[in-house]
Amino acid sequence: MGERTVIGFDFGKKYIGVAVGQEITGTATPLGSVKAKDGIPQWDALEKYLKEWLPDYIVVGLPLNMDGSEQQLTKDARKFGNRVFGRFGINVEFNDERLTTASAKENLFASGGYRNLKKDNVDAESARLIIESYFEQLYD
Repeated sequence: MGERTVIGFDFGKKYIGVAVGQEITGTATPLGSVKAKDGIPQWDALEKYLKEWLPDYIVVGLPLNMDGSEQQLTKDARKFGNRVFGRFGINVEFNDERLTTASAKENLFASGGYRNLKKDNVDAESARLIIESYFEQLYD
């Protein structure tokens, strides 16, 4: 654990949630989302986040089945992470993201009701939770 900055992505076929986290605090902040077409992001929009925050590494959420097995979306998320690494040369870690979308919706609803449940908010909040659960594993 150090003082590194991390960008987290909540991979989806149409939208990819984005958050930024700091190892030193173990916390993250939702930033927004990037549109994607069949899992391929708008690279320019994604690059803007990377240029702005200059992360030391990236964490991509892995959508596993509840029993821990992989599904097609898991493979697509891995492919996305590999493409990000190939394009930008920033190390990519993967983190189990089971239940982050449900938790994100609960958190957002608790803080702002239904109006807070916009897709952009949910994706970015999911990315925040992916980073924070990754940090928790680093501390264990």
